[in-house]
Amino acid sequence: MSRPIGIFDSGLGGLTVLKVLAKQFPDESFCYLGDIARLPYGNKSPETIRRYGVQILNYLKDQNVKAIIIACNSASTVFLGEKEFEGIPLLNVIEPGSAAALEVSIDNKIAVLGTAATIRSHAYRDTLKRLSPEVEVLEQACPLLVPVVEEGMVGDAITEMIARRYLSGIMTGGFSTVILGCTHYPVIKEDLRKVLGDKVNLVESGDVLARELKALIDDNILEKNPGPRQIRVCITDLTDHFERLAHQLMGSEAIHQLERIVL
Repeated sequence: MSRPIGIFDSGLGGLTVLKVLAKQFPDESFCYLGDIARLPYGNKSPETIRRYGVQILNYLKDQNVKAIIIACNSASTVFLGEKEFEGIPLLNVIEPGSAAALEVSIDNKIAVLGTAATIRSHAYRDTLKRLSPEVEVLEQACPLLVPVVEEGMVGDAITEMIARRYLSGIMTGGFSTVILGCTHYPVIKEDLRKVLGDKVNLVESGDVLARELKALIDDNILEKNPGPRQIRVCITDLTDHFERLAHQLMGSEAIHQLERIVL
């Protein structure tokens, strides 16, 4: 029987992760859950984020998933260090994202963009420092970037204006590596590049999670999907706007089932 890989995010930004994984693992099935009804997580307390997260993990467990990826950076901070949930392998973006940033950094200067909750937790800073004590870390909260992504404002002058406001310290500080510490940010990667320039390394969640997932499959910790593949997207609040945006974000990777669910 086919068992999907579960992915959850606070909204639709995690579809950037699903798109990457769907391309790199063409035989695997996925069950994505976007908690649109309670978006954003970035301005909520750790206790609230964890309560929401446990509800979602339980839902995905009931869908018989074989692994769960916490694509949401804000949620990853409150589950940091937890490798499983009731026997199901649990992956988050903080540790692999930090390791990937250190691999590509040429000057040991790494900037982190994230929601207020992610930056307030210092999860990336502490992980980077643990992996490489001499690294210089700049943390920048970017709370307005999630709403512009959810509104589909890609390539918009307002998005670039907001990005310039947030990224000024990174540019003046000469940071060559930037962790996109929110799954929404890859959607506006080109807007960020307009501000940062082409020489800055941008570390994205999808790429680092693909490496983690490949390792689990190669080590036979996860069984391969016998087929047929299915990509199911569950959203806690579904409107015409979000439905259009979901298909737009996934591009050529077809969503087989899009539905509203109640937790």
